[in-house]
Amino acid sequence: MIEINGVTKRYDGNTVVDHVTMTIEPRTVTVIVGTSGSGKTTLLRMINRLVEPTEGTIRMDGEDNRAMPGHELRRRIGYAIQGHGLFPHRTVSQNIATVPVLLGWDKARIDAKVAELLALFQLDPAIFAGRFPHELSGGQQQRVGVARALAAEPNILLMDEPYGALDPIIRAKAQADLLDIQKVLKTTIVLVTHDMDEAFHLADKIVVMDKGKLVQYGRPAELVKNPATEFVQTLIGASERPFRLLSIETAGEAVELGMASGEPVAAAMSQRDALSEMLWTGRNALPVADADGTILGRVTLEALARRAAKPQ
Repeated sequence: MIEINGVTKRYDGNTVVDHVTMTIEPRTVTVIVGTSGSGKTTLLRMINRLVEPTEGTIRMDGEDNRAMPGHELRRRIGYAIQGHGLFPHRTVSQNIATVPVLLGWDKARIDAKVAELLALFQLDPAIFAGRFPHELSGGQQQRVGVARALAAEPNILLMDEPYGALDPIIRAKAQADLLDIQKVLKTTIVLVTHDMDEAFHLADKIVVMDKGKLVQYGRPAELVKNPATEFVQTLIGASERPFRLLSIETAGEAVELGMASGEPVAAAMSQRDALSEMLWTGRNALPVADADGTILGRVTLEALARRAAKPQ
């Protein structure tokens, strides 16, 4: 758990973060959004004390983050940034091992952790461990950057625009990988982005920052149905609101009894993608199958339209 209480940051009298208070639950993904200059990156960096707050406190599992030297704190918290920040003259395995080496892990433990993370990120250790960053694609560099951030088994992973430099296809795969890995490792993730589609895809909860203030903090559906301010409504996009709602839940959650013709869609597919498939193929209903291929029922155009409708 991360408890942020009355945190403020000023530079030369200019308030960048203004009395932010919130609690981030453990083993969740929290995404901080806002326009440039809203204070979102500064707020993130105060968690691992890359930026020191002017006022307020931040506690992790009840412990003040100022209770230990900053460099020791940062070794306990994973940190991944846009551009990955890999050391160019170190191999992939050496990059991933950076923090475990600083912590004094023995070689066998380090080697096992590097191999485990490479396998988790679908990078064959026999092929990638000895490569240098310039020998990797952008997507591979990004995976190594996140693997390095997770190498010391941190409870918390901070991510600052980690996918901003990736093309859309690689970005979508990286986002899916992150969610899969978070389910395995149960890491508490706090991620900054300016991309609302990314926020809605990844977040258990979304923090909206505006001019240094926290203007809304809640589950994605709460923001769509009840935006706290005009700024939140604009950020979500008035014309996008029905599709935001459909992107939050899966086709499996909209299943009803009945038959439908054609290829089934996966129960894990978003309702938005299911709607897209219906419109593209000219069908009013789709069969829905679980991961084993068992047909669970169908999802209909009418049901999705109801789910996307403005709350009454």
